[in-house]
Amino acid sequence: MAETIISSRDLHLYYGKKEALKGINLDIYKGEITAMIGPSGCGKSTYLRSLNRMNDLIPNVTITGSVMYKGKDIYSPKTDTVELRKEIGMVFQQPNPFPFSIYENVVYGLRLKGVNDKQILDKVVEESLKAASVWDDVKDKLHQSALSLSGGQQQRVCIARVLAVDPDIILLDEPTSALDPISSVNQFLKCPKMLAFICANFL
Repeated sequence: MAETIISSRDLHLYYGKKEALKGINLDIYKGEITAMIGPSGCGKSTYLRSLNRMNDLIPNVTITGSVMYKGKDIYSPKTDTVELRKEIGMVFQQPNPFPFSIYENVVYGLRLKGVNDKQILDKVVEESLKAASVWDDVKDKLHQSALSLSGGQQQRVCIARVLAVDPDIILLDEPTSALDPISSVNQFLKCPKMLAFICANFL
């Protein structure tokens, strides 16, 4: 039987008084791609954001229940959410590049970790952009603003930014809406070190 990497138990989430997640019990298994498919507003994105505590950034959110990751409840007061989000990365539906160069977007997480060796950064930038299938498009303009790219290219740079920090898990909140779905799935399958992929999509 596959190893459980994330386990949600009796997970409830409220936006104010509105209950958005109702007693979710779900196991995510190592080495698998887990897809959540449903209509708009059914709670897919809310659940994804609950797995790396992105919902903490939304006012008036209340969460009960537990989400276990590596044997610990991520909602424990002892959890370092910055470290958690490095291990459980997220790619959003809409491209959200930082107002920096393409290069600095990709290395942003590494710099937060204290990595400043140019050789290491250059290598990671190339590998991550290749994995995101955008290297050929941007290799000659790495120091131009990421905001100057097309929507699809921006999304691939955002994917590269997540891949650059080598997360254990990637949460995908409809990230291929601006991309070719088949090629996008294939690029994630090329990442053997990932423990799991969790993807939300519309019906």
